[in-house]
Amino acid sequence: MSIGNTLLGLLEAGPKHGYDLKQLYDKQFRQDRPLHYGQVYSTLNRLLKNGLVEENGVEAGGGPDRKRYAITDAGVTNVEEWLKSPESPSVYLQNTLYTKVVLALLSGRGAQDLLDAQRSSHLRAMRELTARKTGGDLADQLICDHALFHLEADLRWLELTAARLDDLARQLAR
Repeated sequence: MSIGNTLLGLLEAGPKHGYDLKQLYDKQFRQDRPLHYGQVYSTLNRLLKNGLVEENGVEAGGGPDRKRYAITDAGVTNVEEWLKSPESPSVYLQNTLYTKVVLALLSGRGAQDLLDAQRSSHLRAMRELTARKTGGDLADQLICDHALFHLEADLRWLELTAARLDDLARQLAR
């Protein structure tokens, strides 16, 4: 997720201070994507340099002056283009788990234990996500469903790979 585009999208509702943006971000995206204050301010500075936001007033406070930021027309255009563009599908043609399976077979260690341990780990994560989904609001349900569907696909791959381990071992031995 692009932090810059996300902050721009949050600024479309009206000018905000960096602190307010962080609070709004945390409210909308919860603990799944923690955002640090330093990240907010460095991103705002980059957006300011790129002409996507502008300063919209400064207020004196007990600490440093608080700058308020507003999205520019160029920033609105940027958000519109970003929202219209599809995300690249996550295609995992070469992932760490596959690499471990191949290396285990090449070394003569076997890969069934690895696949069993991974299956257990996936099932544990699925139980945690299901519990969170059950007690969560609609936003939690949707994000948990997304993660659960990915884990289900991984489990199908684990089962298919386990069924083909002997064939893969023979192919690698050639």
